[in-house]
Amino acid sequence: MKKLLITGGAGFIGSHVVRLFVNKYPDCLIVNLDKLTYAGNLANLKDVENKPNYEFVKGDIVDGDFILKLFEQHRFDGVIHLAAESHVDRSISNPTEFVFTNVIGTVNLLNAARAIWKGNTKDKLFYHVSTDEVYGSLGNEGMFTETTAYDPHSPYSASKASSDHFVRAYHDTFGLPVVISNCSNNYGSFQFPEKLIPLFINNIKNNKPLPVYGKGENVRDWLWVEDHARAIDVIFHKGTKGETYNIGGHNEWKNIDLIKVLCTIMDRKLGRKEGTSEKLITYVTDRAGHDLRYAIDSGKLQKELGWVPSLQFEEGIEKTIEWYLENEEWLKQVTSGKYQKYYENMYKNR
Repeated sequence: MKKLLITGGAGFIGSHVVRLFVNKYPDCLIVNLDKLTYAGNLANLKDVENKPNYEFVKGDIVDGDFILKLFEQHRFDGVIHLAAESHVDRSISNPTEFVFTNVIGTVNLLNAARAIWKGNTKDKLFYHVSTDEVYGSLGNEGMFTETTAYDPHSPYSASKASSDHFVRAYHDTFGLPVVISNCSNNYGSFQFPEKLIPLFINNIKNNKPLPVYGKGENVRDWLWVEDHARAIDVIFHKGTKGETYNIGGHNEWKNIDLIKVLCTIMDRKLGRKEGTSEKLITYVTDRAGHDLRYAIDSGKLQKELGWVPSLQFEEGIEKTIEWYLENEEWLKQVTSGKYQKYYENMYKNR
């Protein structure tokens, strides 16, 4: 049985990737490594936690000795590395934590893969999942391509840019087989409600203010998370080693326009008079170093590997809102912190 390590597999994107791989590849052991910080939630994976080809390991990628021992124990054939601190506001408050997790943690994984594979890299792959934020900010025109120069503006994007560089350096210097993908903003089920879409769904439902940075004119490209997981699957199995692939949704929205769409749909689903939720919009001081616009050109991925998004935003956001409204208990547990007891209840006696 082949063994695949997925780091950060209890997080938002990671849990969707774990679920896809566990269900699609029953002959491959999927080991989910997660530190279970505030955004790691094993309840996201209740439907696969008892599958015979799934194993969860609690641990910190910053602990190099632990990571090496884990690789020695399992001798992984591949790694999909998603574990990362990812919230820009938190990186502004505590940049050092992002350096340790996103940079040192990535290097620890690279070192362990190199030590275990020892040049025998046939059928091995280290897949590093990154972000479009490493490219910086766009004006009103143009799109990020795989050759766009890096220009990070926040501690978060700087830490991810650094980790990208280390992955490429290990490929060029040591011959480690790697691929990198840089993705646009994701949305969908199981997203921690500090991010814009689940935060605003929850706030609208509870008649709380909707804090909008500046004038809400920042533009983002939105991708349904299950389409991202599908792209990761395609790149992992068909991507060319040493290459980078951009993953985008072809769905650019100004923040304020996106928020108004959320308000309109929520008013309809909650039986409120149209326009009610827009009254909750509150403009706040803009975020420091706030990039104006991101837009991804995923033409390379589509042309070479045949991936295209399955959902347009209008359909995806309807499905997303329905999920959060139908899973109020999940949202309550996450916002109260009770979900963090799930690990103790589920795994303490294993």
